[in-house]
Amino acid sequence: QVQLVESGGGLVQAGGSLRLSCAASGRTASTYTMAWFRQAPGNKREFVAGISWSGGTYYADSVKGRFTISRDNAKNTVYLQMMSLKPEDTAVYYCAARAGIITTTLQYTYWGQGTQVTVPS
Repeated sequence: QVQLVESGGGLVQAGGSLRLSCAASGRTASTYTMAWFRQAPGNKREFVAGISWSGGTYYADSVKGRFTISRDNAKNTVYLQMMSLKPEDTAVYYCAARAGIITTTLQYTYWGQGTQVTVPS
């Protein structure tokens, strides 16, 4: 069993930066593939970025070059550094975990409760 707790969301002006954190509990958490998804009102939940247990990464085209996912396995924590934020980045951001390779689908076993990121237009 893995529990995920996100933090770091908030209100930030367009062009600004924000760093999200996802703390994972469970003795095997460091071996899981981790990912960030987001869901804006009225939209489907969408993949943002993923990172394998060994550090391999994959990004959605919409955030490539602006967002960076990283992990600290000693702390069982995954981060999402977001830069050059845009109003269209406004969403609830969710952390997710699964055994196996990164996938952009919703096929993750564990999910956090989400943290709100708001970028006013």
